[in-house]
Amino acid sequence: MDCLKSPCEFEETIKGSRFLTELFVCDSQSMARDLVKSQKTKYADATHVVHAFVIGSGAEVLGMSDDGEPSGTAGRPCLDVLKGRGCTNTLVTVTRWFGGTLLGTGGLVKAYSGGVKQVIQKADSLSLFEELVEKTDFSFAADYSLYKLIKLNLEQFNLYDVKEEFAESVQVSGKIRADQYETFAAKLLDLSNGKVRLPGQARQ
Repeated sequence: MDCLKSPCEFEETIKGSRFLTELFVCDSQSMARDLVKSQKTKYADATHVVHAFVIGSGAEVLGMSDDGEPSGTAGRPCLDVLKGRGCTNTLVTVTRWFGGTLLGTGGLVKAYSGGVKQVIQKADSLSLFEELVEKTDFSFAADYSLYKLIKLNLEQFNLYDVKEEFAESVQVSGKIRADQYETFAAKLLDLSNGKVRLPGQARQ
């Protein structure tokens, strides 16, 4: 199961109608509601803002809306494409500005599903999806000479969103795969001769 790392968009015009398809990182239903509300405010001049989302570690939370398009021609096709990609914690919105030519039910299904397929293809080409793994926050401080040694050993772990603050000592924070946390903690303890331990790690 993959999840989105950062937003992506794709735009096309079909028989005069403009379709803007956007992918967003989204890990809760409340976040989905806020994102859709924001999109409708941002594109107040649009005819429709269709959306679909897949949320949860098992992609068990699903949602969609045709937003005024004929039932089953917009939200469901978008959701089906998301599910087909095997991704989760992802929301897609397709904003349409009507161009004066009716597309028919088949044309709408093709337009909405096609836009989502294109934006997913673009996101894949940019490596914007990553494997969904449980992550744990970590933070520690080390003096400069010690941190040089620690940093040489960080590449063997899967770390995310790492931040470094350089003051009297180096303050490091980020996320790590949950199943690597204990090994990571032990490694820091070993490299620092007991000086660096992660929050909650018992003294030895």
